[in-house]
Amino acid sequence: MLEDLACLGLSWEQPVRRQSDHMEDFEAALGVLRGKGLLYRCFKTRKEIAEAAASAPHGAGEGFRGAPLPPAEEDALLAAGKPYAWRLSLSAAEDFLGGFGALHFLEQGFGPNGEARWIAADPTSAGDVILARKDVGVAYHLAVVVDDALQDISHVIRGEDLFEAAHIQRLLQALLDLPTPTYRHHRLLTGPDGKRYAKRDLAETLAELRERGVRPDDLRAELGFA
Repeated sequence: MLEDLACLGLSWEQPVRRQSDHMEDFEAALGVLRGKGLLYRCFKTRKEIAEAAASAPHGAGEGFRGAPLPPAEEDALLAAGKPYAWRLSLSAAEDFLGGFGALHFLEQGFGPNGEARWIAADPTSAGDVILARKDVGVAYHLAVVVDDALQDISHVIRGEDLFEAAHIQRLLQALLDLPTPTYRHHRLLTGPDGKRYAKRDLAETLAELRERGVRPDDLRAELGFA
C-alpha cells in the first residue's frame, strides 16, 4: 500500500502510525466510555442479533438496540466464560448529551444521496454499535476516531461507501470530547458493470498496473489529477 502511494507521488508523515502498536490508546478511550456508563456487555451471537433485528417493531432497517443484563445474569454468563462484545448504548448516549440535535459535521464532498455541507448527524440508524470484542480488539469506529484526534487530522477523505460511518463517529467524538474533522466523501471507482472494484473480487491493483508498464503520470491523468 505504501509503495502504491509513493509511486503515485504522494508522501506522508513518518513514522507511519500502526494501530496495533497503540492499543493502550484505544483501551483508554473504552475506559472513558465505560466510566460514563455508555457501554454494556452484549452476549448475543450474530445470529441472535439478526433475528432480533428482523422481528423488531421498527423493522429490519434499523440497527440493533439492547440494554445491560441484570447483574446476577451477567455475572453468571461471565463466570461461564461466555464471550461478549462491548456495545455503545444509544439510549445512554442520548441521555448523556441531552439529545443528538447538536451533532453536525461538515461534508465537503457528497454522500451517496447528494448530502453536502453541514449535515445533522443521525447515529440512530447504526444501532448500538460494537466498539470492542475479545477476538478482534477494538472496532473500526472507535479506532479511527481516536487515531484522528491523536494525529491532529483536519480532513478525512474516503469513499462514499463509508459516509454513514461519519454519523456514529461524530457521536463518539462528542462523547469522548474529541475534535471533529472535516469530511470529504468521494465517488467510488467502478468497472464496466457498475460494480465497485474490491479485493475480494480480484480487482486489478495498482501494483499490477505498474507491472504492465502503466506510468503514474498516465494513471493520474486518467483519474483527473494531472
